[in-house]
Order: sequence, then C-alpha cells, then structure tokens
Amino acid sequence: MGRAPGTDQYTANALRQRVAGEPEFDARLEELIAYLYGTGTDTKNGSFSIYAIPGEKTNVPNWLLGSGFYSAQLSGILGLPFSFAGHFAPGNMIEAIKLYRDYFRPSQFLEEHYVLLAVQVVAADEKQEAQRLATSMYQKFLLLTRGQLSPILPPVDNMDKLWNDNERRAVEEQLFTSIIGDPAGVKQQLHELIEKTDADEIMAHTEIFDHNARLRSYEILAQAH
Repeated sequence: MGRAPGTDQYTANALRQRVAGEPEFDARLEELIAYLYGTGTDTKNGSFSIYAIPGEKTNVPNWLLGSGFYSAQLSGILGLPFSFAGHFAPGNMIEAIKLYRDYFRPSQFLEEHYVLLAVQVVAADEKQEAQRLATSMYQKFLLLTRGQLSPILPPVDNMDKLWNDNERRAVEEQLFTSIIGDPAGVKQQLHELIEKTDADEIMAHTEIFDHNARLRSYEILAQAH
C-alpha cells in the first residue's frame, strides 16, 4: 500500500481520487488492518460495525510501499514489512531503509524488520545487447521528465540523439541503481546491491520492449540468484 494514487494526476482527477495526506493515510491504514485482522470497524456513532466479507480475519499481509521517508518510518512504527521503490527513487534508498530499521518495533505482524527492494533489471546474453534493450526504459523516463506518457518504446542504438545533457542526468538520477548487463555482470551487480542494502527480498521490474527478450532477462536473473 502506498499514498500515491497509482497513476498520473489527470487520470486521478478523472477518477475523483487524490494523494492522501498523512493523517488520512494513517487512519485508512488502521481501518484496513482492522478489516483484515480484527472484527470490524465501528461507525462514528458507534451504533453498528462494518465488516469485510470475505476479507475479515484472513490476515492478508500488509506491506507499505514508499519512495521516501514517511512510509519507511510508519512501517517501522507499526511493525510492518517495508517495500522501497528503488526502481524509480534510488536517491532515498539507503536513508529510507535505515530509517525503517531504526524505527522498527516488533508487532503481531513481524518479529524482525523485513525489507523488499524494487529495482530495474535488464539482462541479456551480451552486455552490449542489455545496454541497447535498456534504452526502452531510458526513453520512458525521458518522456516522464518532459511530462509525456507513452507505452514502452522499441530500443534505440543511440540515446544521445534523443536527450540533452540535463535530461540525461535527470534520467540517470532516477535509474542509477538499475542492474543492466550480461549474466556475470547482473550477478555481480545484484550481489553488490544486496550487500549494500542488506535487503531481504528483491523485486525485479523489467521494461523491455520485446517479450522474448524480457523472458530471457528473467531467466538470466533467476540463474544469477
């Protein structure tokens, strides 16, 4: 669960949704946990309770997803597992994970802290091919910096024809933890990332245009693991 609406602001407005403020998010989170772990939620007048059927007492694991520090701290205080969005906000990664562990309190959900780290992964049999496939991911983030949305685009041979120096730096800042390479390179980068963050689990996000190349990327990642 995260505070973002899960889409761009225009779509969110069309759906009459908005990014929840912190007090509102806290309340909604507590309400959801009550539905899944408790016996219902009392209404304001206390005359009856609302029950989640069939969700009640299913004990569905509750994770908080964050790209900054608020969800990291809240996850720790509530004793929930924490998933960090390193696939687009790596700049906050180390500090957010540390903050989560510093604030962690054992709870009915977890006895010890647990971190899942999401990262971009593009793997291929050859390093040069992996770098070419990764240009689809670069193009997506380039367009996002320009305020444009687009389906995933085919890879290109030269990104320098598409971005300027400022745009390149902006994209690289969002993607500097990306794992890109051949089998040996992916294995080394993956192990270095785990050693650096001590993450308990990795979630790989792979944006490759060709479906077969994407499947091959996951095969290489599985072998590296």
